[in-house]
Amino acid sequence: MRVATRFFIIAGAAIALAAPSPSDRSYAADADNTPRILSIGGDITEILYDLGQQDKVVAVDTTSLYPPSALKEKKSIGYMRALSAEGALSVNPTLIIASDGAGPPEVVQALKSSGVRYVDIDDKPTAEGVPDKIRHIGNIVGADDAAKTLAAKIEAEFATLESDRKQIKTRKKVLFILGIQGGRATVAGTGTSADSVLQLAGADNAAAGVAGYKPVSDEQLAEFAPEAVVLMRRGESDPHKVKEALKLPGLSQSPAAKTNSVIEMDGLYLLGFGPRAPSAARDLMNAIYAEGGHAAATP
Repeated sequence: MRVATRFFIIAGAAIALAAPSPSDRSYAADADNTPRILSIGGDITEILYDLGQQDKVVAVDTTSLYPPSALKEKKSIGYMRALSAEGALSVNPTLIIASDGAGPPEVVQALKSSGVRYVDIDDKPTAEGVPDKIRHIGNIVGADDAAKTLAAKIEAEFATLESDRKQIKTRKKVLFILGIQGGRATVAGTGTSADSVLQLAGADNAAAGVAGYKPVSDEQLAEFAPEAVVLMRRGESDPHKVKEALKLPGLSQSPAAKTNSVIEMDGLYLLGFGPRAPSAARDLMNAIYAEGGHAAATP
């Protein structure tokens, strides 16, 4: 009897040693081998949903605002540029698909060393970069056919937008303000997603002499002399913010202020460069040239 008992104890211990530890199991796929995707980046989440992969997504970051159901249905790991390795791994992903802007760098490195597959997605804010990104993500998740179809649709929309852009007779000079703090505006210069969307919308960047996103002085604002100002809306529209922009000393006498040409658009929609990028650029174009500077565009 003692021998039998000892045998079962030893056998049980062997099985326990052979079984994966909780940490091992945390990186295992679901029972049917469906990957558990952690999506980091609003554009990436939007693409995954458009490709019909939402059931594989177990968590997202706080920039994943579209579709609205994403943040409601999925766990949130926080802001994509302020990640923690513990928070990301706590959702037990088997695949992390992340924008190359995710951070901080030490956390990204820790995630890449964790044993979970981590894929960086190159976020080029261009008409070519969006379909390339869609095809790349489609290949990662095994949705090549859906990705090819979606990418072709986006390419066709960008081609139509380019055709309409060529019909603009006189391009307007537009200033993109990322935010206003302490009475000082941070503007979007060259090399930014905002600059790219302005170009796609057929406008010239009034802050083309600035590199990146930079706070500028009132004197610089006055020199920009924009014909329209674009503000990024976060959540509900803020009329006070619009009035604040027009009252900045450097803008109060600008052509934009004289014609009350201020445009508010959703931040992710405008700068996300996901599947809705052509529509966002077209909406911006229509808003900029609403007074007839732009020939009628094809819906």
